[in-house]
Parts: sequence; structure tokens; C-alpha cells
Amino acid sequence: MEIEAMKQLLQNTDARRMKFNNRFDKSLRYYFNKNDITNRNDGESKVNEHGKDEVMRSADNRVSSNYHQLLVDQEAGYVATIPPSVDVEDNSLNDEIKNTLGDNFNLRMNQLVVDAANAGVSWVHYWIDKDGQFRYGIVPPDQVTPIYSNDLDKKLLAVRRTYSQLNPDDGKYYKIHEYWTDTDATIFKSQLPGYSDLSELTDRFTTFDIATGMELGTGNVYHHKFGRIPFIPFPKNKYERPDLLKYKGLIDVYDNVYNGFVNDVDDVQQVILVLTNYGGTDLDEFMKTMREDHAIKMDSAGPNDKSGVDTLTVDIPVEARNTLLDITKTDIFVHGQGIDPTNFETSNASGVAIKMLYSHLELKASVTESYFRDGVNQLVRAIMNWMNVPDANSRKVTQTWTRTAIQNDIEQAQVVSQVANVTSDEAIAKGNPLVTDWQQELEDRQDNIVKSDGYSNGKSLEDLTGNEDG
Repeated sequence: MEIEAMKQLLQNTDARRMKFNNRFDKSLRYYFNKNDITNRNDGESKVNEHGKDEVMRSADNRVSSNYHQLLVDQEAGYVATIPPSVDVEDNSLNDEIKNTLGDNFNLRMNQLVVDAANAGVSWVHYWIDKDGQFRYGIVPPDQVTPIYSNDLDKKLLAVRRTYSQLNPDDGKYYKIHEYWTDTDATIFKSQLPGYSDLSELTDRFTTFDIATGMELGTGNVYHHKFGRIPFIPFPKNKYERPDLLKYKGLIDVYDNVYNGFVNDVDDVQQVILVLTNYGGTDLDEFMKTMREDHAIKMDSAGPNDKSGVDTLTVDIPVEARNTLLDITKTDIFVHGQGIDPTNFETSNASGVAIKMLYSHLELKASVTESYFRDGVNQLVRAIMNWMNVPDANSRKVTQTWTRTAIQNDIEQAQVVSQVANVTSDEAIAKGNPLVTDWQQELEDRQDNIVKSDGYSNGKSLEDLTGNEDG
């Protein structure tokens, strides 16, 4: 892409990119417990008993509630603690795909769920490293601006990726702009607003002569051979809306009521004495007399005058505020489709009760899973294409997602025991609450059956194992 064309594309996508990033930044602030209530404190929760210059209302406590992070991590742990298992109907291929996805596949899936909840969509970028190994990583959502077609297919036509990078030569930060298509990537850099200084990043890629293998120099264009744009979206929902939009107002209400409550508790300690016809002129003398004599000298004009001492204090509507806090917290978990950990006190709940507890969270997790399945399929097919599998783009990919939830193991074991005679070994192994790897469980059971049959036929352990030496 030419510089002028890239400059025009950057300018045309800036407004959409800025709107998306502002929304993502807001979600991140709430995820890191920097709610709007703490804006005056630069995002830090502070207790300040004398923050305002008012006689009766001096307290200005600003402590934010971390409900957003709780709801997001709750879903991420529920959906992605155990990564989805992938089956392409070939055990050797399954093992290679699992090895390529890596041991930290579950952590990456967890991060994808968190990013999608905060941004509405998360992104994976894959590439081939210098050793020819397939690699993939999670790209921060605020770096990616996708360009889709306007038809019903909504095909990904290109990806703009923009991020800051420190130049060690001059110690300055530059904006790096990558433009990815299904054939190549072009890299530019800029520093000034408006991209007036946009230029090619000519030292980014090294080019070689295919025939001789000789190095030809460096440039800003990278020709890949994926046949598609090596960026995979993982949308949170149909409209790619972050979760915070569903309950941000409720969190703000809770913060305001809660901090107002704390302020009143601090302010109620401020007692102002109102003196009528005090028989003196010096307040210091008044305080000294109060401490020493526990009495006050008053000038009375008669039996009907209003001489005396009154107090001004702050009244706290405790019941009303407690009720509002409880209602608001309940609504936060209802609208956020999560589980209130303080609202479940039964230690021996039945399986039905536990399922009811998780029903709202399961509904949200199922939607997330349905949109993430397509992304996982794309990643698996990209791996198979790298492995030169002939039918990589048409081969059936089966995903099995496992939830991480509290369950009644005794009840589950009883169910498995009752249906054991009419259920396949595979289903029994999957349903056994003591089993974490159902495939290994099947292998172990088969080994036990072989040994048991051998013993029943009078064979020794040495005969079964083929070990004559014992």
C-alpha cells in the first residue's frame, strides 16, 4: 500500500478506533477497580474524613466496588479454566494440534474471555517463527481495527493494527501502523497527529532471493502464505458489546449510596452546640468550663425564654440505605448474569439447586462459547494448514467444552452408579466425579479388565506382563 493511501485509511478509521478504545478503556478502569467514584483521586480508592470544606459535611470518602472484575473473572473461570478439547478424528493429528496449542492454552482462552468481556471482542494473531514453528498470541483489543465487507457474509477484508513502540536510537515513541491483507502486511510509522510524517518502516522485514537464498535487503512489506488474514476475532456476542454496558449504572448507584453512607457515619461524629443566652463571651472559657465543671453558665430572661444548649447532628437513614444497597447489588448480579457469592448459604445443596444457582451464568457462558467456537475452529484449521493436512479447511472439528462449577459429588456418583449397566463406558468415565481425564480412565479400566481376565484363567502377573524375570 502506498503512503497516501495508508494515510487516508488511517484517517478514515480513526473515529471508529477512538470510540472503540474509549469504551475499552472505561471497561478496563472498572476491571481494575477504578470506578467513576474515584475520578477525583486519579482512580485510587481513598478514605478522607475531612475532604470537603463544610461544617456538617466534611467527609469525602471515595471507595469503589469491584463487581465488574468479579463478574468477568467469574465467567472466565467458569468457561475457560478447562480449555476446550479438540478432535479432528485422527489421534495423531489431535496430539500434534494439542502440542501446538501449548500447555498454556487454558490461560490464553481465559485471557480471550476477559478481553472480550471488556472490549466486546478479543483477537488472536498467528505467524510462523524463524524456526518454522507455528506460533500464536493474543493481541490487545485496542490495537486492532478490522475492516469488514458490507455484505451478509461480513468477510474480514483487512486489519489495521496500531501500537506505540520506543525507538532506542532516539529515545522517542512512535506509532507503528500495520496493514494486513490475505497476502501481505505493510508497516508504517508516524509521530505527529494527522499522520503528516507517515513513512515506511523500511527496516522491519528482511527479503531473500528465492532462487539463491541470498539476502536482498530490508523493507516494510511482508508476504505471508496463509491465504487469509492471520487475525482471528473472538466476539463476546452478536453486537460485540462489552459486558460493562449492561450494569455500569447500577455499579455507580451502589458506589454513590455506599460512599454516602460512609460519609454520614464519619460526619455523625461532628456535633455542633447551639448556645442561646450563654452567660459569657469567650468560647475557650466555655470549653474549659465544660471539661472541668461539666456545667454551663446561662443568662435566663425568664421562665418562657429559650436559653439553653441544643445540638446539630447528621441523621442517617440506615434502613432505607441498607434496602437500596441490597436491591442494587442483586440487580448487578442479575443484569451481569453472575452468581452472588453471599447469597448461597446451603452447604449440602442438591444438584438441581446448584444448577439453578448457575443458570444465569450458564446462559451467558453458552453465548460466549457459541461465538468462540468459530474462532477456535479457525485457529485449529490454521494449524492443520501449517501441518499440510490436505483437507484442513473441510475436515470436521469437534470441540468439547467443560464448565468449572461446584457440584454435589455424592449425588453425581449415585446417578452414575444407577445407569452404569445401560450406559457406555465412555459416558460413565466422563460422568464420574472422581475422574479428571476420562480417556486415561478408559485406558486404566481396560488394563484392569485384562489383568482380571488373566488372573481368572490362572495366569500369573509375569505371564500377563511378559516379564519372565519378575
